[in-house]
Amino acid sequence: MLTFHSEETKKRQARTELYGGTLVPPFECPERVDIIIDRVRQVGLGEVRLPGTYGLEPVLAIHDARYIDFLETAWDEWVAAGLEGEPIPSIWPARRLRSDVIPDNIDGKIGYYALAAETSLSPGTFEAADTSKDIALSALDHVLHTGEPAFGLCRPPGHHAAVDQYGGYCFFNNAAIAAQCALNDGMQRVAILDIDFHHGNGTQDIFYDRDDVLFLSLHGEPNDAFPYYLGFADETGQGKGESFNVNYPLPRHTDYAAWSQALDQAIARIRAYRPELLIVSLGVDTFEKDPISFFKLKSEEFIDCGRRLKQIGLPTTFLMEGGYAVEEIGINTVNVLTGFDGD
Repeated sequence: MLTFHSEETKKRQARTELYGGTLVPPFECPERVDIIIDRVRQVGLGEVRLPGTYGLEPVLAIHDARYIDFLETAWDEWVAAGLEGEPIPSIWPARRLRSDVIPDNIDGKIGYYALAAETSLSPGTFEAADTSKDIALSALDHVLHTGEPAFGLCRPPGHHAAVDQYGGYCFFNNAAIAAQCALNDGMQRVAILDIDFHHGNGTQDIFYDRDDVLFLSLHGEPNDAFPYYLGFADETGQGKGESFNVNYPLPRHTDYAAWSQALDQAIARIRAYRPELLIVSLGVDTFEKDPISFFKLKSEEFIDCGRRLKQIGLPTTFLMEGGYAVEEIGINTVNVLTGFDGD
């Protein structure tokens, strides 16, 4: 299986994350990429290639143009305002405040576009997100042109990024951008299966009223897990999108036996939909030692996950999302891919 990767993703070097009431080094760190790529090479998964360059047109097919302008200029505006540290939102257009106003002040803009306060902005964030999107589209192009699977080692991840909001370490929604590009290339139906521990709220937001993308997400029960306010089982889509959004919220301490039952249900829905392409938002924060999650999957069980995904029998693009047990992230990620790639 080909892997697409670039050192440019490490241009995002955030120093701070708001966690448990304190500022800590971010769980989403550049070392994650190094450990995964080392494991890819160690097991001989396949060739590692640099991505191509696709520009912002595919991004603007998914995201609001003013939001993209904000991400590109936010750091410079912050510095120009004489502010120190890294931008973290301090106010949002919450209930009974106006949500149709985008403030001129950079502090207000950050609150308008931020989903949550844990994700700081930093120099290089826009450039890393742009490269991450290029990685996703390069993996997609390989799948579309050859029918062979590919792995996009995206960083930053993407599935929390909505039409005009960032958060959960995500800025451009790589899976959504790739799905739209596949549709633009002539496909009629695409499935996105999100197996990250956290609900793919951004991907749901983007496709919620559409029937050309089936979105399915296995994740922690939102009453207990970020992003809290989306991911419930009764969120099934609206308008043309009714029944094309499928959530599988699972409780604390879910083990692989229970998790794989939900996966099998999702696979059955995918088969019934008969898509021409499968995009897997691949998060391995379902691992039992992940510091910000509460499922109990073991490293060897990720191999079986990959095998089950292969049995769907679709051209498949894997795009990296979460996974914060850094020491084991390479093993767990590559176990999914080798399980899929095996005979």
